Amino acid sequence: MNERKNMTVLIGFVLSISLIASTFTVFFLINSYGQVHMQTLGEIFQRIIEKQPEAENIILETLKEYKSNPEISSDTNILLLHGYKQTDLFPASKAYSSLFILAGFGIGCILFIITLIFWHRKDILRIKFLTTYLEKVNNGDSDILFQVGEDDLSKLQDEIYKTVTMLSQTRNMALRAKNNFAENLYNIAHQIKTPITSISLSVQIMRENPSSKYLDQIQGRLSQLTHLEETLLLLSRIDAGTLPLEKKAVDLYTVLMLAADNLQDLLAKSNVSVDIPELGEITIQADLDWTMEAIINLLKNCMEHTPPGGVIHCSYEQNPIYTQIKIWDTGAGFAKEDLPHLFERFYRGQNAIHSGIGIGLSLSKAIIESQNGTISAKNLVDGGACYEIRFYSH
Repeated sequence: MNERKNMTVLIGFVLSISLIASTFTVFFLINSYGQVHMQTLGEIFQRIIEKQPEAENIILETLKEYKSNPEISSDTNILLLHGYKQTDLFPASKAYSSLFILAGFGIGCILFIITLIFWHRKDILRIKFLTTYLEKVNNGDSDILFQVGEDDLSKLQDEIYKTVTMLSQTRNMALRAKNNFAENLYNIAHQIKTPITSISLSVQIMRENPSSKYLDQIQGRLSQLTHLEETLLLLSRIDAGTLPLEKKAVDLYTVLMLAADNLQDLLAKSNVSVDIPELGEITIQADLDWTMEAIINLLKNCMEHTPPGGVIHCSYEQNPIYTQIKIWDTGAGFAKEDLPHLFERFYRGQNAIHSGIGIGLSLSKAIIESQNGTISAKNLVDGGACYEIRFYSH
């Protein structure tokens, strides 16, 4: 809209200047022609009077009559009847006409050139502005690029801003991925170091005092390494988007019951029960096995922080927007400082068990989010930790 307004103002300015120039040109032309006509007629009458002095009074009377009644038919014009032309009596008229035509053409060309210079200078300023903006972006200072018009340069400006924004987001994502990779690599090395050190010590002790209990310790550490390896490979496949998910209608009650059945031995050993009410048939579009894996990790985490004789409660409900699952325990709940970091990889809270590696919750989060879901954690008012899972319909 601003660009159209500027164009309208510019056209009006050029037309106004052209009209003023044309007015002055016409005025000058008429005035000059009038002076030439007067000079020419005066010379003609003077020559007539020189040849016939008595004709002076006739000429003056004729001029007075013409001044009173200037209308003369072209058919009775004696000059035209005898074949005289304007250039015969006013030879300078042709030169004046050519001069004024050239002058008008020159003024028009000058105005046109001024207009081109104005727009060219405006384009140069816009290009300079875009160049300065790109230099700032390259220096890490990417401000907002405001739209200033609707011309082709404005479209280019808009595309540059979109490209710069996309590249900036891509760079930030790459930096975050690089930092996450470095952090994960450090955590993996730390997690592997502990069982390897334990295995190495057990082997040294066995050489001096062979015993089957050290073999059991080595086997336990190897199982821990195997579990870590499998979990890390699974997370890498989720991150890369290569984890095959067979989405179909899955009944929530069935998923919760299967997850609890897989933990039955551990639940019995910990003297913790799971309460799963049957609330009717509610289904979601998800992968049964991987969704069950995510639920198992949550139930296991609740079990590890629930005192003997405690209960893990489950509930589920559905509305037109999402399907929600709640899992909560009767333990002490989360430490306040742990809540923002619960789903980070390798994060172990204050109340984490000694054998945990801090990857179960992050795995559950990755599985749920890959199926158009979200997960959050909070402490209940009456005590206990609570997980909320939502699978969105669209």
